[in-house]
Amino acid sequence: MSVSLSASTLNKVLNGFFENSSFVSGDDAEVFQALAGAPDAKVFPHLARWYTHISSKGDAIASLKASEAPAAAPAAADEEDDEDVDLFGSDDEEDEEVEKLKAQRLAEYQAKKAAKPTVIAKSLLALDVKPWEAETDLDELERLIRTIEMDGLLWNKESKRAPIAYGVSKIVMAAVIEDAKVSTDEIVERIEAFDEYTQSVDIVAFNKL
Repeated sequence: MSVSLSASTLNKVLNGFFENSSFVSGDDAEVFQALAGAPDAKVFPHLARWYTHISSKGDAIASLKASEAPAAAPAAADEEDDEDVDLFGSDDEEDEEVEKLKAQRLAEYQAKKAAKPTVIAKSLLALDVKPWEAETDLDELERLIRTIEMDGLLWNKESKRAPIAYGVSKIVMAAVIEDAKVSTDEIVERIEAFDEYTQSVDIVAFNKL
């Protein structure tokens, strides 16, 4: 092997060569003699490893052949050592951290959601309650209607009488209801249950608040 490179360039080339090789096929003695001296292990670690091994042969360097060259075991050992070093952590550790982060964010979201005030849907209900005849006691009928109590039902304090025909008047009443708790059908049915007084009940308005 004929070497005509500068010492620095030669060291760089050989360091790259010995990164993946443990010896020069049959020419280790010639390459060793071509070097000016021991290479800097910090700058050329692979070349320095090879140089140290070859220099340990002493007087036998001149007769060094490929069969006596350093085996690939040290390099393999280095690779095994590298495999033992986990530079980035295992996938299991990363998955565990991701799951912890998800759980934390979910808990924060649920806490934030729970802190928000619940919006209760309400509606304004207007009713026409018609009696059987002009002689029907509307005041008593209204009193009976106001005895109807439900969770989420609030009767308006005011009411009025509106004429229909032939001296008959109806009761016009209003109430605020919570949509999720109160059924308008149930209100109508309970008023009509006062059948001695009530002829019919009509929902004349139903407005969301």
